Amino acid sequence: MNPLGDLLTLDDIHLDIDVANKAQLLDRIAALLSARHGMSKATVLESLTVREQLGSTGVGHGVAIPHARMNQCVAPAGTFVRTKFAIPFDAPDGKPVNVFIGLIVPGKANERHLQLLAAAAGMLSDRTFRETLKTSTDRDKVRELLAGWPDASSAKSKV
Repeated sequence: MNPLGDLLTLDDIHLDIDVANKAQLLDRIAALLSARHGMSKATVLESLTVREQLGSTGVGHGVAIPHARMNQCVAPAGTFVRTKFAIPFDAPDGKPVNVFIGLIVPGKANERHLQLLAAAAGMLSDRTFRETLKTSTDRDKVRELLAGWPDASSAKSKV
C-alpha cells in the first residue's frame, strides 16, 4: 500500500460535496480533518488558507492537493473530497477542480509530508485513475482505488 492509502479510511472519503468556491471547499476540508482528528477547525482552516495564499495547490486536470504542515498536528491526516460540481481553484491549466486530497501533517514531518504529496501527485497524474475517481459513485470503490495505487493504475495513461 502507498503512504496515502495507509492514511485514508472509508470515513475520509467524501463524494459529491456541494460547495461553490475555494473558500467553501477549504472550510469543508478543515471541518472534516478537524472532526476526525480532534483539532480546531479554525486552526486547520487558517493553515490551509495560509498555504493556499503562497500559491494554488491546484495541479491541473481537475485536481488539487490542499495541504499544510502544522505544529498543532500530532499525526498526518487526510481526506478525499470530490465536489458535486467543479469549482475555480487557480489551477495552472485554468480548469476548474472537483477532485481534492486534503492533507495536514506535523510541522516537523518534512519527509512524511513529501511522501504523501508525491503519492497524491503520482496517482492523480494518471488519466484513467483520475477519471475513475471522478466517476465512481461508491465510497468503498474509491477507498480501494486509493489504497491500491499503484497496482490500480495503468502506467500507460499518464497526463
